[in-house]
Amino acid sequence: MAASSGTGAASGGRSRTRGDAEVSREAIIAAARRAFARQPYAAITLKAIAADAGVSAPLVLKYFGSKEQLFARVARFGDEIDRLLDAPLPDLGRHLLHALLDAHEQRRDPLIRVAFALQHGEHATLLRDNFRDQVVARLRSRLTGPDAALRAELVLAHLLGLGVLRKIVHTEAISVAERDRIVDLCAPGLQRLLDGTV
Repeated sequence: MAASSGTGAASGGRSRTRGDAEVSREAIIAAARRAFARQPYAAITLKAIAADAGVSAPLVLKYFGSKEQLFARVARFGDEIDRLLDAPLPDLGRHLLHALLDAHEQRRDPLIRVAFALQHGEHATLLRDNFRDQVVARLRSRLTGPDAALRAELVLAHLLGLGVLRKIVHTEAISVAERDRIVDLCAPGLQRLLDGTV
């Protein structure tokens, strides 16, 4: 009985360790996204990212290897864009807004970091290329009809603008507005762009 109990505790401990590792990785990624959205690449240190994430700098190195490798991870949009585009086309306008506002409440924005690409010097190309290939192209592939590429980019321009005003500039009306009101006002226009009925 005692041996069995001890084995269970050990197994539970390993499970918690794996869970803790995943939590730490996600905290590091979130902290890195905040850092790379606010400061030039050259000014960012792994020590500062670690402090924001509540972990040690050696742990950042263990998980990601280097600042350059961490930036490469942060510059990817894959999973976040999966969530952002996870709706049928007729419902996508409202879904995009709800998903983006959810991300804002979690101190994340899957799009806004591309607006700061220029401050990252030679690393900016990776961020811009990933945005074009992993975000713009994926949304474009969902659309049909005339001007599909232009419409996709205009939708993203609206979403980026919302993020900048709400999370960076903190303009008064948009910062205090109820999220449902933002969705109700913005969704019809976005949906027309998505449907090609403008």
